[in-house]
Amino acid sequence: MNSPIATGLLTLALLLVSNVLMTFAWYGHLKLSQMGVSTHWPLFVVILFSWGIALFEYAFMVPANRIGFVDNGGPFTLLQLKVVQEVITLTVFTVFVTVFFKSEQLHWNHFVAFLFLVMAVYFAFLEVE
Repeated sequence: MNSPIATGLLTLALLLVSNVLMTFAWYGHLKLSQMGVSTHWPLFVVILFSWGIALFEYAFMVPANRIGFVDNGGPFTLLQLKVVQEVITLTVFTVFVTVFFKSEQLHWNHFVAFLFLVMAVYFAFLEVE
């Protein structure tokens, strides 16, 4: 995978899958509780359930960072990787919340926050001398 564009796209795809899994690990048990599936699970079972999902999440996050990191031949600096990962995380979380938690609503301030996230990506990738 020599093309910086292909490497960047693979990195972004791995980050996306990783963040979908992590969102389910962190917040999926809350939906399961709402549905009555995990209402009576002890906390340690909820933690083990989440860790089980997070194990698969790491199988995508670690390669994404290794492949995407500039010192390993990837197109992203560490700071760029982190900013992109955070934007993906918040985007995945927003989709998750709006699909699975109908009581949560997006408001104008959330859209402004996303605008600032896009600006953060822009500034993270800005070439500074």
